[in-house]
Amino acid sequence: MSGKGQAFAEHTPPWPEGHVLIEVHNHVGHLVLNRPAGLNALTLDMVRTLKTCLDDWAVDPHIKAVFLRGSGDRAFCAGGDIRSLYDSYQTGDSVHTDFFVEEYALDLTLHHYRKPVMVLMDGLTLGGGMGLAQAADLRIVTERSRLAMPEVGIGYFPDVGGSYFLPRLPGELGIYLGVTGVQIQAADALYCGLADWHIASDRIATLEERLGHISWTDYPLKDLQGVLARLGVQVLSHPPLDKLRPAIDHFFALPDIASMIEQLQQVSVANSQKWARATAELMGGRSPLAMSVTLEMLRRGRHMSLEECFAMELQLDRQWFAQGDIIEGVRALLIDKDKNPRWNPPTVQQLSRGQVEAFFDWVG
Repeated sequence: MSGKGQAFAEHTPPWPEGHVLIEVHNHVGHLVLNRPAGLNALTLDMVRTLKTCLDDWAVDPHIKAVFLRGSGDRAFCAGGDIRSLYDSYQTGDSVHTDFFVEEYALDLTLHHYRKPVMVLMDGLTLGGGMGLAQAADLRIVTERSRLAMPEVGIGYFPDVGGSYFLPRLPGELGIYLGVTGVQIQAADALYCGLADWHIASDRIATLEERLGHISWTDYPLKDLQGVLARLGVQVLSHPPLDKLRPAIDHFFALPDIASMIEQLQQVSVANSQKWARATAELMGGRSPLAMSVTLEMLRRGRHMSLEECFAMELQLDRQWFAQGDIIEGVRALLIDKDKNPRWNPPTVQQLSRGQVEAFFDWVG
């Protein structure tokens, strides 16, 4: 970000700078996630700062639009600070429960924001970062972008509105992305509908400079689109997922995870054998419970409102630390780093339909 100048001085925010940098230039509120060493992962304090700032700007006539990005070139936001949530649960603190309540409230604020929000998904954009980005009006990727909802890899499920935006992607793409946790790059993000614009990373500085010189009209969203149209494109050629669509739409429409893995290993669809075997192997290492609950959640979310989806995710959160696989997943991948999680149950064949449905018993 550019340094504080006259434009900033005309509207100085009342919050201290730290893990969120807050600036205003030419009627644009800039929010920069500022934990580059931690890949800009969200803490509860960062969530609270973002929410307070957005609430203030929502009623401030000086602010025409909001621009959200991350510090550094490695990540927009790699998700929530999962280590702090693990520590909170282990010590009996309330951070891990408070975090999800307040993070979801922040995401909902962005979804309903009445001023245009533009987000730059430069670098890693994972989990909680996707929750922020998918709530924005203008979602920008670069050649460095890596997008994913990777929660099943740590024994969790794709939350932050994932139950709403994933199943609304074309065909079974959202089921595939949620159940496997795979990363996609810019061309696929545009193809799926998880991004709107691509600009080269060496044009980011130009984007910021032009934001500082917009002559605002009564239609700020169109003003921003005009800037992006001169710097980027909305389609990239040869998205890898396009060729895989027939296979994805076949395998990930199957009734359960066990059927998906079995057919991925045995059935040929549209010359996708190599991808299918690799996908089956990947899913074989994921938490069976997390994948199965994710599948159920996404299929339910396809028919629910945004608010209902967030309510469903919060109910799952309230059960998951005690009954799900996240504590074991974080232990194996982040604490002990043995990369050998002992999932419960260890295989999809040992998981009953009743164990999955029990997480949704609260639904009327």
